[in-house]
Amino acid sequence: MGSFPDIEMHLGDYVDRFVTFLDNALEGFFDFIYFVSSRSINGIDDFLTWLPWWSFILIIFLLGWYFKSIFSGVLYAFFIFLIGSFGLWEDMMTTIAIILAAVMICLVLGIPLGVWMAFSKGFSNVMRPLLDAMQTMPSFVYLIPAIFFFGLGNVSAIFATLIYALPPVIRLTELAIRNVDKEVIESALSFGSSKTQMLRKVQLPQAMPTIMAGVNQTTMMALAMVVIASMVGAKGLGEQVLISINRIDIALGFEAGISIVFLAIIIDRITNGIAGKLQKHKEVA
Repeated sequence: MGSFPDIEMHLGDYVDRFVTFLDNALEGFFDFIYFVSSRSINGIDDFLTWLPWWSFILIIFLLGWYFKSIFSGVLYAFFIFLIGSFGLWEDMMTTIAIILAAVMICLVLGIPLGVWMAFSKGFSNVMRPLLDAMQTMPSFVYLIPAIFFFGLGNVSAIFATLIYALPPVIRLTELAIRNVDKEVIESALSFGSSKTQMLRKVQLPQAMPTIMAGVNQTTMMALAMVVIASMVGAKGLGEQVLISINRIDIALGFEAGISIVFLAIIIDRITNGIAGKLQKHKEVA
């Protein structure tokens, strides 16, 4: 029988040593990330739970009405009311807090990186394999370094979500900047615009609808990590799904699962509505 030669090459051992080195060498940096992330989540969660339930539903209604239609506003508000009627109001707020914190960090990192890739072909060539790996690596693998660096809890959930959800906004930001009409750029250059003015006043406004599509994809991927992140101690709706699996509780699993679906629908439609508004504004301009 043909068998593979008795060769042992444990690449994972080198990765393990590298991660241990990072943990020791950058301990202060990881402590800072933990502090900022935990404060962000707790601050958003405290604010959302402080809001009266009816005011949050009203905000969702107004967002749906403005960015889609009055029917959409009513439907989204009804979805939020249903989640509250399931007894999952606080879990929903925690989930929204985790998603908002993760998405904000993704945007702060992703949009500048996408702009840099658009202007530097060399940096783009370096980043693309990394982004490919981030998107294709099984999401459960991200949980291992998350626990190693930050322990169990919501911060680990943000770290894992960040790796999983960051690539779309980077890729679409780069694509959007590269696809800005050359004639528009030439016109701005003829008026003596600097590179900074060109980026701020021409390229970013023109690219904004596509960038918003990246924001939409990043947000949806962050929401997709909710259940997986519960395995590292993240609270919220994902935790309820995990509890329902452990207990084989079909009722709780359905209610928590459908609540995540409702949130996904609302987030997807509103972010698409924002992109649509920006596209209309661009066409009018």
